[in-house]
Amino acid sequence: MGASPLVAYPNDVLQQQQHQHHRIPSQQSPFRRQPSVNPPSNGTPLLPGAGAGGRSSAPHPQPPATLDNLEQMNEDEKRKYVKGRKLGEGTYANVYLGHSRSDPSVLVAIKKIKVQKEYQDGLAPDAVRELKYLMELHHPNIISLLSVFSSKDQNLNLVLEYLPLGDLEMLIRNVDSVSYGAADIKAWMGMLTRAVFFCHDNFVLHRDIKPNNLLIAADGEVKLADFGLARSFADPGHKMTSNVITRWYRPPELLFGARHYSGAVDIWSVGCVFAELIIRNAFLPGDSEVEQIALICRHIGTPTEENWPGVTLLKEYTVPSDVVPVLGKEAYMGRFGAVGSEGVDLLVKTMILDPKNRITARQMLEHRWWRTDPKPTRKEDLPRKSGGGAEVKAAADLKRRPGVVADDEGPRGAKVARKLDFGAAKK
Repeated sequence: MGASPLVAYPNDVLQQQQHQHHRIPSQQSPFRRQPSVNPPSNGTPLLPGAGAGGRSSAPHPQPPATLDNLEQMNEDEKRKYVKGRKLGEGTYANVYLGHSRSDPSVLVAIKKIKVQKEYQDGLAPDAVRELKYLMELHHPNIISLLSVFSSKDQNLNLVLEYLPLGDLEMLIRNVDSVSYGAADIKAWMGMLTRAVFFCHDNFVLHRDIKPNNLLIAADGEVKLADFGLARSFADPGHKMTSNVITRWYRPPELLFGARHYSGAVDIWSVGCVFAELIIRNAFLPGDSEVEQIALICRHIGTPTEENWPGVTLLKEYTVPSDVVPVLGKEAYMGRFGAVGSEGVDLLVKTMILDPKNRITARQMLEHRWWRTDPKPTRKEDLPRKSGGGAEVKAAADLKRRPGVVADDEGPRGAKVARKLDFGAAKK
């Protein structure tokens, strides 16, 4: 059995060493769980075998003598890795399996971002965000960026740790062959909450937390990925767009057009993932922004001035005429009781309508639920789906454009909010 997420308090952290692959010193989460085994220096799980495609280490080829310093540095970085077979191909990026030239047993995923026609003079904003925040954030539950280099056709190549077991959505949907219980949910939620705490503690909003952005490493560790919609929020007076977070996981303040918001938007998404892990279906699967608001009102309560002072001043505030009182913990027990009374209490606090009263990531990690039975499952004992299907899913997650779901034609893909009009909604 595993331990609570609160196994390392701030006074313990001073005695912990950072991973050797952390090239940029960063603030460490006081709630970080230490890995059960010592990872290699680049943070990638060591897998048995001879590496990608069974190829052995090769000597470094010598670069042309005419390269300038920057080109030389780029060539040096490129030669550290050997590109193997293609795992997936998309309009935004191709994904390859590779390995370290110095140690072929260390596998990596090389994400080759294609030059976009509309951004021929530079990188797309989502690619810039992904690169920026992965360079800044180093945590066991955030996907690791190991290196960056450009190829001769000006494509940017991101060298990421290899996460071969697909994503959390794959496990949730695979009801027939994957079973899990409260201890497994507690382990996965601990990993997700630690990642979100670390982001917020470093003043970064993820703004697209959902199950298929939670990739699974070979050792069972869950890693938060896809920072294409992330941004810093150190300046509380700066306006931000409300057109972020996939609709099913989007909080009501963004649906109402809020331009000033905090880490509470991510916490709502974490709560939606928590609920989805329990019932193995999306909790609030709205087909439109109108229906999304209606579902929130029906299953959580109608936002009003009484339970959320100032909500009616938001420019896109519109709710159904039938006001539903905010539901209490008892209303959730029948559907979500599998995680126990304390688990339901935590779930309810992640989905408080007023973002100022919503629980924070730090408060989540201090919640009583982690100290109740059952204890979290050890990561190496967590349910998983291995094989080609998982690898294909992992490649699909990496090759898609950041901030966009794989099925961008379906209800999950409607990322941009539109003006709400409940008059046109079906009764």
